[in-house]
Amino acid sequence: MKAITCTKYGSPDVLQLKEVVKPTPKDNEVMIKVYETIVSPVDCAFRKGEPFISRFFTGLTRPKNTIPGFLLSGEIQEVGKDVKSFKKGDQVIASTMFGANAEYICLPEEGELAIKPINITYEDAAAVCDGALTALPFLRDTANIQSGQKVLINGASGSIGTSAIQLAKYYGAEVTGVCSTTNLELVKSLGADKVIDYTKEDFTKTGQTYDIIFDTVGKSSFSRCKRSLKQSGVYLSTVLTLSIILPMLWTSKIGSKKAIISFTGLRPSSEKTEDLKFLKELIEAGAIRSVIDRRYPFEQIEEAHRYVEKGHKKGSVIITLTGS
Repeated sequence: MKAITCTKYGSPDVLQLKEVVKPTPKDNEVMIKVYETIVSPVDCAFRKGEPFISRFFTGLTRPKNTIPGFLLSGEIQEVGKDVKSFKKGDQVIASTMFGANAEYICLPEEGELAIKPINITYEDAAAVCDGALTALPFLRDTANIQSGQKVLINGASGSIGTSAIQLAKYYGAEVTGVCSTTNLELVKSLGADKVIDYTKEDFTKTGQTYDIIFDTVGKSSFSRCKRSLKQSGVYLSTVLTLSIILPMLWTSKIGSKKAIISFTGLRPSSEKTEDLKFLKELIEAGAIRSVIDRRYPFEQIEEAHRYVEKGHKKGSVIITLTGS
């Protein structure tokens, strides 16, 4: 089968399309034919081995897992003899630490796997889960979002931001989205009650305060946003830097305003699976939809990485595998 391999850290040039051995499912596994996968900033960071602390999980000097990719949609081709919850032909969405950038992948039945929503395509399913699997635990579990709260989403037009807007509205919050001029209408269309064009206005200087400030792109800091938080307000960041680590340490001990980062990718598989099922329900109910910026064929995944690294994508970047 064809797969993207990454045997060293570096620029998108380190990604190679190669023929590798097709996997065989174990007794408790299913084999999935991958139709769609995504390229996200996380994929780019893992490819580069940045931040360096991430290498304690991915490999200190070179990637331990040579086939990247963490999100996919596809169809089950084979099931192991002990598998009870899935059958051949099931259309599924799945999350995995590595291995999604391949024509086939084997995953355990009890892994991060769920039936694809019936009312959307494979690419829409991959796109929705791209940002929502991060935004959901941040807002629901880490920030304990409540109806009536005021929430500001910084980086509102990215994959996490577009999902965060829709999820915050689902939970009954009043949402302000921060984005560039070209993305104002997109952010409004997703349900944001207010929008701020960061090229014209600094949201930390408007005098408005929020229960939750969710920085999905790591472009702000707790110290800069502290005055914009209500008492007992929460500042969330998805990007691991000293600007979040140090405030997180001291606000965990003192003060009512908190800075928090959540390592959503390290949660137990059972929790991620429940989130996939929950998102499936939301999608089928029409409460959340996909936002797709660009689509690339499998053979052009290097170009997709270069585009994502520019930091200006809207929603998700989809990779379509040949033959899907």
